[in-house]
Amino acid sequence: MSSRTAIVACVAIVAAAALALHLAGRSAICPCGTVTLWHGVVQSDENSQQLSDWYSLSHVIHGLLFYAVGWLVLRRWPVAARLVLAVAVEAGWEVLENSPIIIDRYRAVTMAWGYAGDSILNSVSDIGCMAIGFWLAAKLPWQASVALGIALELVALAAIRDNLTLNVLMLVWPIEAVRVWQAGG
Repeated sequence: MSSRTAIVACVAIVAAAALALHLAGRSAICPCGTVTLWHGVVQSDENSQQLSDWYSLSHVIHGLLFYAVGWLVLRRWPVAARLVLAVAVEAGWEVLENSPIIIDRYRAVTMAWGYAGDSILNSVSDIGCMAIGFWLAAKLPWQASVALGIALELVALAAIRDNLTLNVLMLVWPIEAVRVWQAGG
């Protein structure tokens, strides 16, 4: 697979995800009417609505992980083909994450009280953050990728008391003590 073919495939996948999110009723941009590069307040109606936020770090980690899994399982595939698959998986997650069942689950068991889902802009940006993580993993020594993933997890944990690990844990197996701690208790 050529780089050009991979880019076209990735753009088509992202466009299909954006269309699916639009058809599901997601807003294109923040309902507040503004578009900003960064929004750092988690307990806010602009969280997951702007181009990036604290959860963008977890999407970079998705890219690091997708590269690692692809390298382990699909080593014979060209990197470009593995990237297309990673973009498809991430795009699928963005559509699923913004479905009523996952939004309701986030509201019920995670620190994301009042979570209303992502804007299409934020979802597309999250896919881009995953692609950045994938690209970094392809370029860096594996030890640097591991160190970067751990560093991003620790930064998010220190800044907002949440990260990819806790997010997955709380979605799959909620622990009340973690939820209370995340709330500042």
